[in-house]
Amino acid sequence: MAMTVSGGGAAAALASTLLLVLLLCCCVSGAAHGSSASAALRRAVPRAAAGGLCEELLLPLGYPCTEHTVETSDGFLISLQHIPHGKNGVADNTGPPVFLQHGLFQGGDTWFINSAEQSLGYILADNGFDVWIGNVRGTRWSKGHSTLTVHDKLFWDWSWQELAEYDLLAMLSYVYTVRQSKILYVGHSQGTIMGLAAFTLPEIAKMISSAALLCPITYLDHVSARFVVRAVAMHLDQMLVTMGIHQLNFRSDMGVQIVDSLCDDGHVDCNDLLSSITGENCCFNGSRVDYYLEYEPHPSSTKNLRHLFESCN
Repeated sequence: MAMTVSGGGAAAALASTLLLVLLLCCCVSGAAHGSSASAALRRAVPRAAAGGLCEELLLPLGYPCTEHTVETSDGFLISLQHIPHGKNGVADNTGPPVFLQHGLFQGGDTWFINSAEQSLGYILADNGFDVWIGNVRGTRWSKGHSTLTVHDKLFWDWSWQELAEYDLLAMLSYVYTVRQSKILYVGHSQGTIMGLAAFTLPEIAKMISSAALLCPITYLDHVSARFVVRAVAMHLDQMLVTMGIHQLNFRSDMGVQIVDSLCDDGHVDCNDLLSSITGENCCFNGSRVDYYLEYEPHPSSTKNLRHLFESCN
């Protein structure tokens, strides 16, 4: 790996090299031992994205669903799904438009991978709302660009700030143009910080009637989840940048090794990976983990992780 140092950058270069060695050692150790979390990731076969989210999840259950694509001003091709009503045959667009924005390492499928009685996307459609689903750049449903491919470094040169300024603007503008009506916004986790940032822009704020923020975040220095604390303490984001890894994909071989390294040495109990990330959850159905892993986690960018980690300090 070539490294150029200018000005008094020798110390930074040395630190970066040490971080690289540390991650490689952790990965070798993790690969040797493995964890239940990485075993689950290896075992799960991800659903193909070719047919789109509608074809994968909604149409087989009898819900009307159409695929839409919008282009951001910086060239990303973003996938949207539209569910105009539930299975009860109510006329299209009878209710107000509601836009659902997923969180980090998730896609629009996250709103539909429980039963119809337990998934917010289905519940809203069945109760008369005109449902729109967002999928940010880099997810399996939004991997297109006008000039770049997912193999290009520049394709992954973004964080949640760009997701707010470009992706949300493009998606909400499309829904607003189609419906000519203000939109109810529902965001989860990263989808909340995207919303809070986007709502400071007048051109976006004028399109929103109200917002529901689920697990809202603006800063993360209060986070106590062991998996996240360990990742921050290891400077995982800096390691990945040093290694030239711009796409963070936990389904890749390197991604699985990273999970192993974070779960190794007894620092984090990854027998229950979700709880180690989010804390205890009274209502989580552990029997569905293998099914969830057919859809998630989705890729994100290392730059996005780094931007989020900055708010942990």
